Amino acid sequence: MHEKTIASESIYDGKIIKVKVDTVELPNGRTATREIVNHMGAVAVMAVTEDNRMVVVRQFRKPLERDLVEIPAGKLEPGETPAACAVRELAEETGYTAENMKHIASFYTSPGFADEIIHLYRAEGLKTGKAQPDEDEFVELLHISLEEAKQMIESGEIRDAKTIMAVYAWQLDGSVR
Repeated sequence: MHEKTIASESIYDGKIIKVKVDTVELPNGRTATREIVNHMGAVAVMAVTEDNRMVVVRQFRKPLERDLVEIPAGKLEPGETPAACAVRELAEETGYTAENMKHIASFYTSPGFADEIIHLYRAEGLKTGKAQPDEDEFVELLHISLEEAKQMIESGEIRDAKTIMAVYAWQLDGSVR
């Protein structure tokens, strides 16, 4: 099942992604081309308040040319641990801090062409504060119930995998606070 890399050509080297084209030898001896996106990884944070409302942000997503409602998330900085990134992203986007970050799962977003991995955390013991988003980041803070979250999935306001996964994890663990 393994594909041996015969050649690799870098196509793009950006601040968020790198793109390369690999020529591989297939298990049957033939060759094929693979277009691969390399990404440093990211975190996402499921934060549920004491009154059982999920902390989410609404933001414009240029690739989709529309707003989406999402859980707080962001890319890992060089040398940063996923847990530290989760703390930082939650505070930057929402102003919330957490007494504890509990790892729920790590998953690949699009393994057919990208190596991006997202580490999903649950924030526990929330305390409010002042959001400080990046200067090119414009977000609207929202607090939604589980029923509202499910309706937003149905209506398409929530369409990204990390947020849908968080909503389903929240639904499975009704004790999340």
